[in-house]
Amino acid sequence: MDARPTKVRFAPSPTGLLHLGNVRTALFNFLIARKARGIFLLRIEDTDTARGHEKYTQALQEDLRWLGLQWQEGAGVGGESGPYLQSQREAIYKSYFVALENQGLAYHCFCTQHELETERKTQRAAGRPPRYSGRCRSLTHEEIAARLSTGTPATLRFHVKPGEVLEFEDRVRGSQRFSSEDIGDFVIRRSDGTSAFFFSNGVDDARMGITLVVRGEDHLTNTPRQMLILQALDLPIPDYAHIALVVGASGAPLSKREGSRTIRELRDTGFLPLAIINYLARLGHTYDDNSLMTLHALAMDFDIARLHRAPARFDEAQLMHWQHEAVRVASDAELWSWMGEKVHALVPQAKYRAFVETVRPNVRLPLDALDWARNLFTDESFTVSGRSREIILDTPASYFECFLELYEQFHSDLHLLVGRELPARTGRKGAAVFQPLRAALTNKLRGPELARLLEIMPPDRIRSRIEYAKEAASRGR
Repeated sequence: MDARPTKVRFAPSPTGLLHLGNVRTALFNFLIARKARGIFLLRIEDTDTARGHEKYTQALQEDLRWLGLQWQEGAGVGGESGPYLQSQREAIYKSYFVALENQGLAYHCFCTQHELETERKTQRAAGRPPRYSGRCRSLTHEEIAARLSTGTPATLRFHVKPGEVLEFEDRVRGSQRFSSEDIGDFVIRRSDGTSAFFFSNGVDDARMGITLVVRGEDHLTNTPRQMLILQALDLPIPDYAHIALVVGASGAPLSKREGSRTIRELRDTGFLPLAIINYLARLGHTYDDNSLMTLHALAMDFDIARLHRAPARFDEAQLMHWQHEAVRVASDAELWSWMGEKVHALVPQAKYRAFVETVRPNVRLPLDALDWARNLFTDESFTVSGRSREIILDTPASYFECFLELYEQFHSDLHLLVGRELPARTGRKGAAVFQPLRAALTNKLRGPELARLLEIMPPDRIRSRIEYAKEAASRGR
């Protein structure tokens, strides 16, 4: 049993904005560290040649902080195991390449992509799994030096000894067993001199003291290769937990086509951090508590044993459910700020708190709040149409006349007006009392509590809309 404190990491490649799938991996690692009072580390794996690393590195850090997933060590924070950008760690990798070459466990490979593809096709045709034949392994030092002197591109391959079995206990997927015969010699340094992903990834995990690697199941076959490297370099091997991937509605891996969105897109749309983390924490993990939970509560109840092995299916409706829950518990001040400047410009300052409390149950996103603000405080494009108009035309004009009379008498107690006086005076019950009024005032048949709407709407606008409905009802009948 590893006696070291729990230390996990999130190690993204900064080639784009963070999507829901990779943020879920970050969240699971964060929750594990928080529960164990351990360390959550952020490492940036920027060893490829893609552009935009600095921009995306900053963006992903901003997104993680916005979600509340603050790391205790790593990029932007520091620590004893830095640097935390792989592009700054090439000297470390180089020393290990030399060590492997000195042990006879790494060799130069001059095979071209065309040669390698031809070899793989031949192996497949013969019914054998495609793996490197090792033909460059027999080159002499002189032959290698001669080729390098002419500038011939060369990768560095790790020599996998035959007859070995790699076994480990995956914390999610159980016992795993791999034969070295099925792995073959693999590239650990590209021809441009940069480290291959699983080499730098595995070395950094060991050197940074990571005790548990939590990552997608698509990395499962990388694990035996990393174990071979770490064993050869006498570096500590962490535990592993390979989580199921997130898939879209069709069952294909989650992508933009399958409905995946970046955290930045969700944030700009108005999704709240608490909604996103509550949804993602349950995407492939079971909680006994199905209510909205704080980040700390999610961590305390997180259990690797409850991670699912089957793919987790993204569900937009579930994300919206948690958004509704997050809106429900947010403070009035938080929601008012979240609604945005366009809403602020329409709602009178004196009524902002009443507006927030009134529409809260009926908004999911800031655009919903803007729709209600326009509806209640302006006549911009307001028309009564569709089913609302049908209901008004089916209602006696005397109903609207009665409401106008009562409104003048009970404008200081609108709950009494709609709850007792209007039903009593008109002889109507249930929907027959409220729907004509809702239709006339908002062109909607569902929405916030009617008395609350009447309290925040300008009196002149209430009178003019009811007068319009009365006249339409009179003409329609």
